[in-house]
Amino acid sequence: MTNGRILSYGLLGLPLAFAALPIYVHVPRYYAENAGMELALLGFILLGARLLDAGIDPWLGWLADRVSRPRMVALALLPFAIGFVALLNPPDENVALWLLGSLALTYLGFSAASVAYQAWGADIGEESVLRTRLTAAREGFGLIGVVLAAALPAVLAASLSDGIERLSWILPPLLLIAALTTFSRVGVGKPVIAASEPLLPSLRRVFADEAFRRLLIVFVANGIAAALPATLFLFFVADVLLAEAASGPLLALYFVAGAASLPLWVMLSARRGRVFAWLLAMGVSIVAFAGASLLGAGDVWLFAIICIASGLALGADLALPAAIAADLGERQGQAGACFGVWNFVAKLNLALAAGLSLPLLGALGYVPGGSTGLPALTFAYALLPLAFKALAGVLLWRWRHSLEI
Repeated sequence: MTNGRILSYGLLGLPLAFAALPIYVHVPRYYAENAGMELALLGFILLGARLLDAGIDPWLGWLADRVSRPRMVALALLPFAIGFVALLNPPDENVALWLLGSLALTYLGFSAASVAYQAWGADIGEESVLRTRLTAAREGFGLIGVVLAAALPAVLAASLSDGIERLSWILPPLLLIAALTTFSRVGVGKPVIAASEPLLPSLRRVFADEAFRRLLIVFVANGIAAALPATLFLFFVADVLLAEAASGPLLALYFVAGAASLPLWVMLSARRGRVFAWLLAMGVSIVAFAGASLLGAGDVWLFAIICIASGLALGADLALPAAIAADLGERQGQAGACFGVWNFVAKLNLALAAGLSLPLLGALGYVPGGSTGLPALTFAYALLPLAFKALAGVLLWRWRHSLEI
């Protein structure tokens, strides 16, 4: 497969990731401040919608093994785009119902497109090295989409709320250009053979694969290690480093480093294997987390170095485990079901990180915006992820022979 086709496949990952950042980062604050929603009601709707979103992924994966994956992607993009524009342009009345409906439409389209898109990549990748390159292209363009979504609101308008509203109208043309490029340049891969196996037996077959179960366990430990600092990043920069204004550039630095590192991880994995490359990235993350635990007020430049180091490791986290999962899914003959479970676990990681860290910080006395409980914040931001990352590394090393295909 030519580099042009690989990049054309990856391009669709840009608009998908472009929309994901505002959904998870901007929507809560936007609906609380601009739409005037009560925090309790807002939290209840967001939690319910996210649990529903995670819960339908296994079913979507099962469906992706029974229909044409490119066709499923194409059908999912329309509700995704409509829901996203609606989500960031709420009316003056019935805001709660609008939020619930637009979130449901956005999540359904986004999740269906993502699962089928990942399985499509497993189809067109004829062997492990090619699947790694396809995954890296998808995640690399995804990181570019995240950086664009983070930077554009400030460029589009003087106020953040106006910038977010205008951001919503950029997605449809961006999605159209990316989709036309991907569908015109990328083949459909081998045809999906529709199976009559019901959902639960299909999921049982996914979990019956010992290698996939082991990969999921490593993915959960590693995912929590990544989700904890992602949840607490803004708190750490504002209250420990006392540098809230630097949070945007530091985030951009982190994601740019992740995107830049992807070709390096692909080359290293081709030479030494994906498990070796992933283990090396975990080591880099552990050193970065340990360094972050030593920082205090004003240590912005030192933290910028840590953002670069952890961003470099992010590239491996995005490309390598998903590429291994693609191999295992193709070996089972049901890549869609495997990626449905994979995305379900990834979303639970984010929910679990927030569910673990925020109540823990409150119990340990941390108050956002104040000076109390800062050691607890540093512990939850840096040392707790270090422990989960070390656990993931130990398990990956122990199971390395069954995961290197």
